[in-house]
Amino acid sequence: MRILIADDHPVVRQGLKQILAADPKLNVVGEAKNGNEAMALARSLEWDVAVLDFSMPGKSGLELLKEIKREFPGRPVLVLSMYPEDVHATRVLKAGGDGYLNKSSASEELTGAIRKVMAGGKYVSPSLAEKMALELTPNAQKPLHEELSDREYRVMWLLASGKQIKQVAREMFLSASTVSTYRSRILKKLKLSGNADLVRYAIKHQLVE
Repeated sequence: MRILIADDHPVVRQGLKQILAADPKLNVVGEAKNGNEAMALARSLEWDVAVLDFSMPGKSGLELLKEIKREFPGRPVLVLSMYPEDVHATRVLKAGGDGYLNKSSASEELTGAIRKVMAGGKYVSPSLAEKMALELTPNAQKPLHEELSDREYRVMWLLASGKQIKQVAREMFLSASTVSTYRSRILKKLKLSGNADLVRYAIKHQLVE
């Protein structure tokens, strides 16, 4: 199986390659350090499964995931993140992802997750499966951030992580005025008054540490 990996940290990419090298049937054919590079490799290489970091410079994991799925709908994509799966996994799966892994468990679960999605399945942990089942119950209360678009969600997450508007704009390849517009929209949707409230909201819902 030919694997494409994308993560902006060289140490993480090296670690993923070491994990996958333990199985002779898995072969890393390309590695990218940002979303744009990953998309270029996806178009130029022959691959079977993509393993993407959730948050990278340029296209985020969600944006990259959707773009890959549009162009290669039959190929599975796993998303990795340092954040617990109950924070971002549901959004990843709704965007077309085939599985979500916390980086801390990648050494034990990555190979099995790849095999499962290659067989046509979805990879989720039992705890995430239970959470998703609860969300499907009638009258389940969804948090306000579930109403944000993927682009708004990323802007919210970056601002709540302590990034300034100019930093967010640079990381997402947007203008500062566009990020400011997103910020205003996000605050309105979340019924918040400013960045301090946004940080408190994100901590309360475990979106950031």
